[in-house]
Amino acid sequence: MLVVRDLEVRVGARLLLSEVSFHIAAGDKIGLVGRNGAGKTTLTKILAGEGAAASGSVSPGGQVGYLPQDPRTGDLDVIARDRILSARGLDGALRRMRDAEERMGSADPDEAEQAMTRYTRAENELQAGGGYAAEAEAARIASNLGLPDRVLDQPLRTLSGGQRRRIELARILFSGSETLLLDEPTNHLDADSIVWLRSFLQGYPGGLIVISHDTGLLASTVNKVFHLDANRSAIDVYAMDWKRYLTQRETDEKRRKRERQNAEKKADQLFSQAAKMGAKATKAVAAQNMAKRANRLLAGLEGERVQDKVAKIRFPEPAPCGKTPLMANDLSKTYGSTEIFTSVDLAIDRGSQVVVLGLNGAGKTTLLRILAGLEASDTGRILPGHGLRIGYYAQEHETLDTSRSVLDNMVSASPDLNDTEVRKVLGSFLFTGDDVDKPAGVLSGGEKTRLSLAMLVVSAANVLLLDEPTNNLDPASRAEVLEAIRTYAGAVVLVTHDEGAVQALDPDRVLVLPEGTEDLWSPEYADLISLA
Repeated sequence: MLVVRDLEVRVGARLLLSEVSFHIAAGDKIGLVGRNGAGKTTLTKILAGEGAAASGSVSPGGQVGYLPQDPRTGDLDVIARDRILSARGLDGALRRMRDAEERMGSADPDEAEQAMTRYTRAENELQAGGGYAAEAEAARIASNLGLPDRVLDQPLRTLSGGQRRRIELARILFSGSETLLLDEPTNHLDADSIVWLRSFLQGYPGGLIVISHDTGLLASTVNKVFHLDANRSAIDVYAMDWKRYLTQRETDEKRRKRERQNAEKKADQLFSQAAKMGAKATKAVAAQNMAKRANRLLAGLEGERVQDKVAKIRFPEPAPCGKTPLMANDLSKTYGSTEIFTSVDLAIDRGSQVVVLGLNGAGKTTLLRILAGLEASDTGRILPGHGLRIGYYAQEHETLDTSRSVLDNMVSASPDLNDTEVRKVLGSFLFTGDDVDKPAGVLSGGEKTRLSLAMLVVSAANVLLLDEPTNNLDPASRAEVLEAIRTYAGAVVLVTHDEGAVQALDPDRVLVLPEGTEDLWSPEYADLISLA
């Protein structure tokens, strides 16, 4: 049980929620919805104890498992399996067992005996926490999320961003928490893993709040919907499934619009009558009362629903460049003993469209980071052509300086624009007023996406490196990004699991990792997209 009382949520001077109260009981599966930037991510951080409300209280009443949009795993030297098992405190016991097992073979009999004792003590601790069955359960969850044993035995630093996020999701699901808070849990999951996740959440006995743009997940999972209405700083609670919610929400909006129209019409009539009567001294008091009544009518109305604004996204007019602005020869990358890819050659011609495909962990993000100059390859070299200007969109938003403001991040990406021009571009991406002074670190995933895309727009890049550019976007914003990809005149190297993004790019070539095979695009490669 998680209980929220009279919660007020603010970001700076902006009020997101006012005097909100609700509770989450076992079996409640809640879809938290609302437009990007309305405060969904901010609210879940507060519920998880990682943020502070302006006022009100949150009483967890049990363990809370929280998956943020941009999870940070801490120590990257930790073994992936241990990270998952840490959700139940089993990682320490396993580490001590492994350490003792190594020392049990010591030539010193005293040391070997002490190691045996430590091993037995650690094994008893493991058994008390569920034993080897719990370890098998963790491995089973990880496998269903596309994480085989060979990945679980690697340090986190050797894994891709998508793999690390799935490790965090596996850890949260394994935790057995009374309440789960999941922010975009299907990011980086393939189709089979999404189907499994739906089934897991359907049967989860605890409470659940999920934020997702995956309407299939919401339709198959939730039995309640919390609609965060940014216009009214309120949460509308719908105790019904997703399909019924969509119908009821539309009905409610029509009713509110009709009530407002009727009230405004009546208020206009009262104001008109009051104006006529006010001219006569004998009826002045009656006229004042009519005007007061009209004002009360209008004051009691809920604000009419404002349609969610959508950022107008168009990628830059590319700067002039040579015939082949970017080349790479014999690139390879290894983390520890794990070979990610080897002998990758790539030539990006002016205006060409290339999609990079491969299973999770094949090195797609690593390759883009190398091409962007943010990471070094072990072999080979990058050959920049005449006039090369790279624009890099990072799926984890690493290109943002989270300690600096939205405005400062934009200025760093567009030194040739003056303050007015920068603010105009930010306005087109829905950053207005005090929003531009917020630190990038407090932005939601969708807002970070918009800021990162805005920085691309002012870059005048002629080669765009796009890593999952449609993640964390609502359908309308996603459509804008797809149109921007479709109409961009420069070269694009795209990594995505979004089939719509590949269709918008209409690639002429494909690079398949980890083999490094380059080929002309054909529909036969389409089946690999959802596995990317």
